[in-house]
Amino acid sequence: MDRIDLLKVFLSVAETGSFTRAADRLALPRAAISTAVQQLEARLGSRLLHRTTRRVSLTPDGEALLERARSLVIDMEDIEQQFLPAHSNVSGRLKVDVPSRIARLLIAPALPDFFARFPAIELELGSSDRAVDLVLEGVDCALRVGPLASSSLVARPLGHFTLINCASPAYLARHGTPQTPADLPEHIAVNYASPTNGRAAPWEWQRDGETATLRMRSQVAANNAETYIACALAGLGLIQIPAYDVREHLAAGELVEVLPEARAEPLPVQLVYPHRRNLSRRMQAFAGWLETLLAGSLDKPVSARSSPGRKARS
Repeated sequence: MDRIDLLKVFLSVAETGSFTRAADRLALPRAAISTAVQQLEARLGSRLLHRTTRRVSLTPDGEALLERARSLVIDMEDIEQQFLPAHSNVSGRLKVDVPSRIARLLIAPALPDFFARFPAIELELGSSDRAVDLVLEGVDCALRVGPLASSSLVARPLGHFTLINCASPAYLARHGTPQTPADLPEHIAVNYASPTNGRAAPWEWQRDGETATLRMRSQVAANNAETYIACALAGLGLIQIPAYDVREHLAAGELVEVLPEARAEPLPVQLVYPHRRNLSRRMQAFAGWLETLLAGSLDKPVSARSSPGRKARS
């Protein structure tokens, strides 16, 4: 391996904390990963990693090398891409993670357009409703819906999803249509349980610029957006959901919006990535394409403050 390849191996081991996970990420034998790190340490005359049977961690010299190595690798990739033919000047593998509904409804159908523009990019698209660990799982960027927990991630705000309240006609026929939030204690909701901690989020609405909350009665809780919507379609209760998520169901009359004057605060949508400096050109290309793609489903950023712990339902 040349020096840049050795640095790539070091970065993968440092970011995943494991020789095995680094081998999987780079599609190399584990022995080749171990040998590359040994060669780099010999070349630099310094131990870069602490190895134990359960975990690999950086030494002080490894910490000092990490950011410089990252910058060198990205710069070298950009230099190589700069001199490729125009049609292939953005290339390489990109691993992204997005909420499952956004992946199915918005991103996957539009991917032919992305690959028509960037045919040399290889995209690994993960879709889940949990907050993945970008560094540990080797993810280049992720789309997050809802306020971010405090972290070292860099966030690129894209806009907000409008949240609406809705229910099926069958539910409304049995329980009536709530006219004001004061009617909510007489109704049943489908609870949305966080995929991370399992806690059910309360019902929310804006009142005089503040967020009001209520613990609704519920017979079922779901920790997945698809299931959450399916329960509403089955008449099991009221839900709060991004409007884009149920557009087709509203148009078909399968769901009906209720309490339009008592909506929850819009959910912020952000693209997050691990590092601020020197984003690769393929990362920049995907981010720009995604922002354009989502523009039709997003509201512009709002100035209203976000409540800590707001749920992310997409």
